[in-house]
Amino acid sequence: MKILIRSGQIVSDGRSFQGDILIENEKIVAVDKKIAKADGMDRVIDAAGFEIFPGGVDPHVHLELETSRGISGDDFESGSRAALAGGTTTILDFVTPGRGESPLAALAARKAAARKSLCDYGLHMSVTSVDGGLGSELDSCRRHEGIVSLKTYLAYKETIGLDDAEFLAVLDLARKLNLLVMVHAESGDMVSYLQKKLLEQGKISARYHGLSRPPEVEGDAVGRALLMARLAGVPLYIVHVSSRQGVEAVAAARQAGQTVIGETCPQYLLLDESRYQGGDELAAAHVMSPPLRAREHQAALWEALGQGLLQTLATDHCPFTLAEKKKFAAVDFTRIPNGCGGIEYRLSLLYSFGVKSGKISLAKFVDLVSTRPAKIFGLYPRKGTIRTGSDADLVIWDPQNKKVISAARQWQSVDHTVYEGLQLVGSPHLVFSRGVPVFENETIQVEPGRGNYLARDWGRGNDGHRG
Repeated sequence: MKILIRSGQIVSDGRSFQGDILIENEKIVAVDKKIAKADGMDRVIDAAGFEIFPGGVDPHVHLELETSRGISGDDFESGSRAALAGGTTTILDFVTPGRGESPLAALAARKAAARKSLCDYGLHMSVTSVDGGLGSELDSCRRHEGIVSLKTYLAYKETIGLDDAEFLAVLDLARKLNLLVMVHAESGDMVSYLQKKLLEQGKISARYHGLSRPPEVEGDAVGRALLMARLAGVPLYIVHVSSRQGVEAVAAARQAGQTVIGETCPQYLLLDESRYQGGDELAAAHVMSPPLRAREHQAALWEALGQGLLQTLATDHCPFTLAEKKKFAAVDFTRIPNGCGGIEYRLSLLYSFGVKSGKISLAKFVDLVSTRPAKIFGLYPRKGTIRTGSDADLVIWDPQNKKVISAARQWQSVDHTVYEGLQLVGSPHLVFSRGVPVFENETIQVEPGRGNYLARDWGRGNDGHRG
């Protein structure tokens, strides 16, 4: 199939110009200010008045995640459908082996679950325990499965978290195998101490969740994780930075010459801790880790995005139903499943409240939601750019379209949204995934199973380890 897109405002790799894009089969075969020859086209699209971005890359989602509190609301089918509707054409999810489980066995099961994805997907490998065979299995994951990133947790020590010795061992393996380590940086021992203390004081409802994980707990963990990464001589990727203290720890490490990559999420840019004060059900709906912060932290996060201290915007998409959320809302906040949904709103939220408000440029927007995560995680230039030879993952964007977020009209498979009522300006008009129009006229036009598993590498043009 040959498709010509004409006269759109193309935004990619720091440039913006009005031009044409020629797609043939799954690839971009030409990008120019004017592509004169239009013979033999299956379709010609007039994109005048629209902006054109490379398809979004969400580097941090949790689809059909099994937890002790239940399974997250979106599976790979519904979650990838919502991603496409929002302009995200590539997602990176996680393999999370149980303690003592083979990473390779867990990977096989996860790939089987992901086969119904509508969009392209890759996987990070979580390390939940350290034993003598871990190195050989991770080496096999890298060489044969194209997995170049590891996820670690300094929280949740009772289930999947690592102590300092284990974390240092993972950092050593990452150096030897050329893997990028991602870390959920909250000090697990402090969180456990504060949770126990609050429960003993009778402070048991959802409103106290944030008090058990204050910003200092994140700041301490980010600083300590970066110290250990410096001792091991490896870069570090900090997921979902939510606080001024986390930003300050990242800034100090970068100023000292350390390679650190920072990620944040829309919920930390736009929502605040007042959501925990509106009753048990509302508070429970906003239980996530890290928790929502005071408004002062939002300014620090926006500034860090503008300065390049935080380089990616992910969603940490992990929604649960209201019934699951409120079951323990009044009796034990530690048993409320953590997480919220946002996979379909990521681009529109950052565009509306970042670009339209003047906080970030349009070029920075594209870098945050697409180009930078593609580079960091070994997908560039196949993904994250509009250039000859790249996959034809494109978003034709309507910069004027206005919408109000409503759970009643969303694609993600959950009965609420933490963004209910927010007004958006700018949304996808037409989305292409590998040359196929998959979202058009507010409908999804692709069947489950079309998404490809993406083996990744530190290929040509990749600057992930430099951040």
